[in-house]
Amino acid sequence: MAYVYPFEEGSKEQKFLLGGKGANLGEMTKIGLPVPPGFTITTEACNAYMALDEHLPAGLDAEVDAALAALEAKMGKKLGDDVDPLLVSVRSGAPFSMPGMMDTVLNLGLNDDSVQGLAKQTGNERFALDSYRRFVQMFGKIVLDVPAAAFEDQLEELMKERGVKDDTALSPDDLRGLVETFKGIVKREAGVDFPTDPREQLRYAIEAVFKSWNGRRARDYRKMEGIADDLGTAVNVQTMVFGNKGEDSGTGVAFTRNPSSGENKPYGDFLANAQGEDVVAGIRITEPLEDMGRDFPEPYVQLLGLMDTLQTHYRDMCDIEFTIENGRLFLLQTRVGKRTAAAALRMAVEMEQEGLITKAEAVQRVEPAQLDQLLHPQFDPKATVTAIGHGLNASPGAAVGKVYFTADEAEARHEAGEQVILVRPETSPDDLHGMIAAEGILTSRGGLVSHAAVVARGMGKPAICGAESVHIDMKSKQFEAGGVTVKEGDVISISGTTGEIAVGAVPLVIPEPTGGDFAAILGWADEFRTLGIRTNADLPDDAIKAREFGAEGIGLCRTEHMFLGDRLPLVQAMILADNEHDENDALDALGELQKSDFIGIFAAMDGLPVTIRLLDPPLHEFLPDHEELVVQKALGQLDERGEKLLAAAEAWHEVNPMLGTRGCRLGIIKPGLYKMQARAIALAAVERKKAGGDPRVEIMIPLIVGRPELELLTDWVRVEVAKVVAESGQPIDYLVGTMIETPRAALVSGDIAETAEFFSFGTNDLTQMALGFSRDDVESRIVPAYLELKLMKVSPFESIDREGVGRLMQISVAEGRAVRPDLKLGICGEHGGEPASVQFCHELGLNYVSCSPYRIPIARLAAAHAALGSGGPATTA
Repeated sequence: MAYVYPFEEGSKEQKFLLGGKGANLGEMTKIGLPVPPGFTITTEACNAYMALDEHLPAGLDAEVDAALAALEAKMGKKLGDDVDPLLVSVRSGAPFSMPGMMDTVLNLGLNDDSVQGLAKQTGNERFALDSYRRFVQMFGKIVLDVPAAAFEDQLEELMKERGVKDDTALSPDDLRGLVETFKGIVKREAGVDFPTDPREQLRYAIEAVFKSWNGRRARDYRKMEGIADDLGTAVNVQTMVFGNKGEDSGTGVAFTRNPSSGENKPYGDFLANAQGEDVVAGIRITEPLEDMGRDFPEPYVQLLGLMDTLQTHYRDMCDIEFTIENGRLFLLQTRVGKRTAAAALRMAVEMEQEGLITKAEAVQRVEPAQLDQLLHPQFDPKATVTAIGHGLNASPGAAVGKVYFTADEAEARHEAGEQVILVRPETSPDDLHGMIAAEGILTSRGGLVSHAAVVARGMGKPAICGAESVHIDMKSKQFEAGGVTVKEGDVISISGTTGEIAVGAVPLVIPEPTGGDFAAILGWADEFRTLGIRTNADLPDDAIKAREFGAEGIGLCRTEHMFLGDRLPLVQAMILADNEHDENDALDALGELQKSDFIGIFAAMDGLPVTIRLLDPPLHEFLPDHEELVVQKALGQLDERGEKLLAAAEAWHEVNPMLGTRGCRLGIIKPGLYKMQARAIALAAVERKKAGGDPRVEIMIPLIVGRPELELLTDWVRVEVAKVVAESGQPIDYLVGTMIETPRAALVSGDIAETAEFFSFGTNDLTQMALGFSRDDVESRIVPAYLELKLMKVSPFESIDREGVGRLMQISVAEGRAVRPDLKLGICGEHGGEPASVQFCHELGLNYVSCSPYRIPIARLAAAHAALGSGGPATTA
């Protein structure tokens, strides 16, 4: 097994072996682009290193030596030579893009001797010493775990002493002294001398990159993005080219299209006389890419041509890192670029229109979860916003929260229930956990391709970067902008769309995109998907909104929500009734109200199926809290009605109500309840038909465990509907089915299908009962611990547990359809809008998924991805 590949042997198809960066470096080399030569150490070497308890696998040292010797021969230089040194960068490269989450070391090979050789060869002592101090700083931080602030504070202090704003203004003597200061910091903080042997430096750096795969920020990012932990990272060793050689050199990051808006126009940041870390870390304020053409006209024109070449070759928007050394352009890496949801939609639609990709590819280019970003808040246009400062609108959306200045504090306050805005001079990969916790991010430095901007866009979080008017005092934990001082814990509002910063809470609104690129992509998705998409809606307004988002019916209408508010006394009157007459009076009154509710729902979903679930929760939920009533009784505060409510609460009290008298069990012991609901549904359908409507009625009986229960209740429902049909002379087409939400129901689905005309999987309860998890209790305590210990890959309440709950669903589908081939199957738990669960439902052959209105676009797109990415289509909806 080979662990090392020279760039010329790689290709973009090998990303799981060579990592995305190594694969793309190989691809660019293969098509003749100006890439500094080098070699890639594979992800397999990283996995072997981890398996060997962080020891390099046998043979790797020898392969690296051979690859380095070949590189030295190609360049005509030796690593760390004191006359004409070869210097290299050592960079990570995972199979999936993880920008800034792992480690990079630049200028490797420098020591007290080779720095003199570099100065002589270039005739530029300042450049050589600047490269050396950067190397000591980066190596100390990345490889030897020296705190970054230890170096940064010394650099800031020296710049203040010299009265300069940028490190480019420091003299050679300043830099020579800084190198020695940095070595002293390494000795003090790491307890070792800075290594001077270039081969030893290389080995240390390779191991540091391997270790960074399991660093906290990398693990947090993988968890957030759903990237597997066992892929490993490659290591890319590449000949250094220098953007900090002087005013004829520079470095930058370019995108072939705007990653924030999707506009088909080159976009990026550039810095003259700088190295790449200066751009992405936000250490200096960058210039927009188009300004590069002013001082570097020939490299700029060449770069635009290469960007076009790469976009055409990859058939996608590319993110490119480049360096100009003494007027000569080099490409250091490329990858398919991260983008906002709005940009993803626009790019996909425009690339299809340009003939670059197909409709199917356009649909697959937009991730379902990205659509959530389009529903992110913005400042209310009606609100008066007094901005105290502005910055670059780095990632769209708006957020309100309390200001915190460190990632740790932001995370802690978020876990305490606060909404947080993370404010930093600039962010680094070590701040990722705080960025995840924050509602939004504000930095005073950095550009549109800085770490904060790129990561925030990937997460869909609003961010403002490069807000130079914001002066941050990290020691005092406060910032000043526009004459206003904002302290830690103060509330601010930021708009990553406009770049505005305001004190206090600005009202936010959630946009509701339905046209343009959004509609185009979802329209194309509908051409490919085979799963129906319904909504969970209990009110006409919810149903109307869901229909606007493309819902094809209601998969779950919960009738219990119709029993609350000002109707609660009627429900309580039914519960308290001590004779049949009083109970029937209460049920009749409730029936009239329920009929009105159902008329509204049927009108909103006219011509589409509406699945109405008969009452599910236990009756004690409609009664006052038992303990409160006991206290009031002890204080002598209960009147006669209060005494009756206490008696009822005691009578209906259960030790475990979620497994007690609820669902069909309640319907059986309170037969008037389900009969009233069935009659109200039928009367509503009749009224809609008389009004020229087209009600499509599906009545769903919850919590069935076997056929006898369902037969009894189905008979009751059909008798009530038949009475209404006889009274009105109006026929009603309807189905009666059940929820499959208990393990036993799933296991005896063949028997249940003899009676049921449809199944709807209630995966919330099915998950609780299958795993023995009480959702309200385990989600905050057990599930996080299980995820941390890797006892489960994802919360089963977030994504369907395929091995357990999924197996029950498979059995139910197979047995149900064996008895009734035309059995309609759907899902109405929260999983119905989660992309991986939608994929599973497609594979099972369900007819539809049902989810909340604002998740319908996600479900539509996820269903199309499922149809395009798997062989077997779902059944027709």
